[in-house]
Amino acid sequence: MKGSLHGDKPIYLQMKERIEDQILQGELKEGDQIPSTNEMVRFYKVNHLTVAKGMNLLAEVGIIFKKRGVGMFVEKGAREKLLEQRKEDFQEQYILPLLREAAKIGLKEEDLVGMMGKIKEKQQGKS
Repeated sequence: MKGSLHGDKPIYLQMKERIEDQILQGELKEGDQIPSTNEMVRFYKVNHLTVAKGMNLLAEVGIIFKKRGVGMFVEKGAREKLLEQRKEDFQEQYILPLLREAAKIGLKEEDLVGMMGKIKEKQQGKS
């Protein structure tokens, strides 16, 4: 477990996203046991029900599963499900608004690609 929590999202969603990120980054793989609710409560100093709410969201969509009395584990195919969901969310949250704004100001696809290339070059120059 790593990092601290911040105030811009409900804590249970941050807990959920932390586990998702660990799965996406390969830190947690199919069949791996995730930290227990009690471990997360102690580490992040949050309420037990808050952690449970985040973990229940993951269980409901088949990202983790619970073995009674043993713990919670990463479900088979969890990474692929998460990648697909994050791609859909990215499209809805970023791509569609970008395209709408680009159309309003008369930017074409090649203009957007050029802008992204320039930004990428700047970012690489900072590394």
